[in-house]
Amino acid sequence: MHIILNGEQTAISSQSLHAMIVEKGFDPDTVIAEVNFQLIKKNDWEQTTLNEGDTVELLSFVGGG
Repeated sequence: MHIILNGEQTAISSQSLHAMIVEKGFDPDTVIAEVNFQLIKKNDWEQTTLNEGDTVELLSFVGGG
């Protein structure tokens, strides 16, 4: 299946948002996720099913000064 991940078309084999985050090598503890312009709470990632053509944005926070 193909989704748009952070602005780029990406092939994934995962069905859930959480599994896709892990599949793509992101640390689930350091990102927030938006699917189709809707912020998804971390507690809902396992139950959030991704579909062909979904737009996913993963944002991470970087500390520093």
